[in-house]
Amino acid sequence: MQMTTSMTTQMQAVRERIQAKWDVKVLATAVLLFLVFITGFAIVQYATPALVGNDGYYHMKMGYLIRTEGIKPDFPYLPYTILNETAYYDHHLLYHVFLGLFATTDPALDGGLALTQGAKLASIVMPSLAFLAIWWLLRGQKVPYAAVWSVSLFAVSEAFLYRMSMPRAQSMSLLLLVLALHWLLQGKYKYLLPLGFVFVWAYNAFPLLIAVAGTYAIATFMLERRIAWQAVVYPAVGIALGLIINPYFPQNIDFIVGHLLPKVGESSTPVGNEWSPYRTWTLVENSGVAFMAVLGGMLALGWREKRIDKSTLTALGLTVLFGYMLFESRRFIEYFPPFALIFFALSAAPILREWLADFGGKRPYLHQLAPVALLLLLAYPLYIGLRDGRELVADSKPADQYADATIWLHDNTPDGTMVFQTDWDDFTRLFFYNTNAVYTAGLDPTFMELEDAALFDRWVDITRGRVEQPGAAIRDEFGAAYVFSDLNHGDFMDEAANDPLLQEVYRDDYAVIYQVGE
Repeated sequence: MQMTTSMTTQMQAVRERIQAKWDVKVLATAVLLFLVFITGFAIVQYATPALVGNDGYYHMKMGYLIRTEGIKPDFPYLPYTILNETAYYDHHLLYHVFLGLFATTDPALDGGLALTQGAKLASIVMPSLAFLAIWWLLRGQKVPYAAVWSVSLFAVSEAFLYRMSMPRAQSMSLLLLVLALHWLLQGKYKYLLPLGFVFVWAYNAFPLLIAVAGTYAIATFMLERRIAWQAVVYPAVGIALGLIINPYFPQNIDFIVGHLLPKVGESSTPVGNEWSPYRTWTLVENSGVAFMAVLGGMLALGWREKRIDKSTLTALGLTVLFGYMLFESRRFIEYFPPFALIFFALSAAPILREWLADFGGKRPYLHQLAPVALLLLLAYPLYIGLRDGRELVADSKPADQYADATIWLHDNTPDGTMVFQTDWDDFTRLFFYNTNAVYTAGLDPTFMELEDAALFDRWVDITRGRVEQPGAAIRDEFGAAYVFSDLNHGDFMDEAANDPLLQEVYRDDYAVIYQVGE
């Protein structure tokens, strides 16, 4: 009896040592992969000194305001839109809190240098965490060489890398969706309740969580003939709580309705290039490897002798869903490529496990050589993906495009000055450099259209040069004391030149500023 007890104790000690070594190995792999992801995104990110895209300037400044003013700063900056001071809803709240960790200096003081660099660093860390979560998901599903699969995310689509490199919440959204899929496949449904709550506070793409859970529930019913109600109910409860227990309730409900309607309704107002679909060949060129991953996953399904398992069917369903969304709108490029790769990895996993069992036992060194061989095979696609991603990022507009003009406004106008700008998407940079002023339109033209359609139409007519001597209308109807215009609005500038109420007070290579007379 004593010998048996001693042997049991020794076996337990051996198991504990093995587990400890395994935990150290997993942790070391995670750290190494995170450093690899950081390096990859740094290679893409620092192709330009500017921020990737346009909206990131708004998001980073919001991070700065949250850091300096608290989690719910005042927002008087768009009084003629549905984001006016009484109705404002920060639908990227937790993402802005994350950006606040990297926000140190007001751009009006240093020309935006510190805030721009902070945004770039944040835009390296967050997508790296999303890639790490994909590795964790594949590892949890016992996919051989999960680390190699996750590194290959840099090869699937340069457009995907471009979107991931923006200081915007889509990288956080991908992280949350991957965690959701991981917990669904692990059967840890209760974790989806807090995840749903966090998603609502992080980004208004939270309905995608229900889509992921619903796809899993459908796959479960198809294969197991049971209703996995918990998979849908828990995230739904979390989302409901996140909407109600919210510092912006009930403005958040009003905004969600007001923001989504123009995207699914019949509004003819252009809402930005990202909402339009790609041309088919353009999509093939910038995401060809992602489509090859889908094809590879289909071929693997045909190769397998067993019927499809739940994890692979769920990933296939999500690939189809996000593929459809991508063909409708290019902004969903942030979801289709990674889920296409996840589908391929899960589909091919049983085949890889069989090959490793057949050949690995006879030739153990194959276990060590296979990852190296796979990385060598991926070397060229990785190079192409990173190179093309850098080229897309390098085309970003200069960070300081409107810096001098906007800082002139900051230094030469009183706080609360209404600035009439001739282009709604100039708001993000104006806001980035000068939060002492308020502006006519920004972030989305439909925000102004939904608040006051007649005023919006008047603004459009003025900015396109359809109103002769527009100074009186700008002063009386919009209450503006200054006008900011980029140099592309030639028709408006012609009218301004003939208007004695509009006096040009500043001009540089990018913009012109007029003071509106009494």
